[in-house]
Amino acid sequence: MTKALEAAFQVASTLPDEEQEALAKAILAEVEFDALIASRPDALEKLADDALVEHRAGRTLPLDPDDL
Repeated sequence: MTKALEAAFQVASTLPDEEQEALAKAILAEVEFDALIASRPDALEKLADDALVEHRAGRTLPLDPDDL
């Protein structure tokens, strides 16, 4: 484990349990997503195509950076 990751986990360990769980789920989701993309180069293209279908069907909302 790198020193940076170790430091991040040390800081994260001071968070309330609920926030630690949310952070753990987010990290695992990111790692799984990266693994999927690496193992299936066509996966990202499929996700983009699916997003376009959703958008064209009117099932998306404009992104407002101030709401993030």
